[in-house]
Amino acid sequence: MTKTWFITGATGGLATPMIEQLLQRGDRVAATIRKPGALDHWKQQYGDQLWIAHMDLTQPEQVKDVVERAFAEMGTIDVVVNNAAYGLYGAVEEAADEQIEHLFQTNVLGSLRVARAALPFLRQQGGGQIVQISSMAGHYSTPGMGLYCASKWAIEAAIEALALEVAPFNIRTMMVEPGGIRTNFITSNAVFGERTELYRDLEAGQFVSLMKGELPGFDNDTFNRMVVGDPQKMAQTIIQQVDEDQMPLRLPLGSDAYDYIRKALTDRLEALEVQKELAFSTNADDVIRQM
Repeated sequence: MTKTWFITGATGGLATPMIEQLLQRGDRVAATIRKPGALDHWKQQYGDQLWIAHMDLTQPEQVKDVVERAFAEMGTIDVVVNNAAYGLYGAVEEAADEQIEHLFQTNVLGSLRVARAALPFLRQQGGGQIVQISSMAGHYSTPGMGLYCASKWAIEAAIEALALEVAPFNIRTMMVEPGGIRTNFITSNAVFGERTELYRDLEAGQFVSLMKGELPGFDNDTFNRMVVGDPQKMAQTIIQQVDEDQMPLRLPLGSDAYDYIRKALTDRLEALEVQKELAFSTNADDVIRQM
């Protein structure tokens, strides 16, 4: 049975291989883009099977209008995929306020705007699916990636609650948590804070140098071969999971995602256990224990 998909950020990340595979199997796709003409080659090949609209996630009214037009013109949308996002790298102190605000406007508020705009239509049609492309970075944070990680932590918290809230309406939700992917995410979509000498030789600065390809012996080809994630395999897996009757709430993709997420959760749990006695010691003396 064919499906109709609404996918943001259609020219980057996992969206490109997903759309290609979906069109090839006969599904319909409503794709949003930032650059006019970016999907013309597919439009010529697939015609009405592909619906295209320009959308800027930082513009609330535009997001609402595009989502409404997509449902109106496509009739039914079975799956809403929030893919659009980008990375902001550098020490937290090095980023400008405007950079931080735009990051959260896109990665967090933009995804929420799309989901919130789609929910009334999904309820009206009796259900649907929401797929949020997140990251393994939604579970940990590291020097040089703090702000990007923060955006992923934030969207995961909101979507986890949303998933529980909309489940009674037959709307299923899944967060995809890929590790490194062999796409243009870093080389084309990365934004960097203003580098300072304070952090240049520290872990945050070294991370930025790696991302920019400035470390000796690390050209783009070498860096790409260090990335484990195959975008075609990941796209295929996401589609397969959506086709299943029960999607998982979280879907880690890539061996690095599994390893990093497992370590982050294990480390946090171990640190929590050390604090158990101290945490309990701050209870009120007359607290009523919940059964």
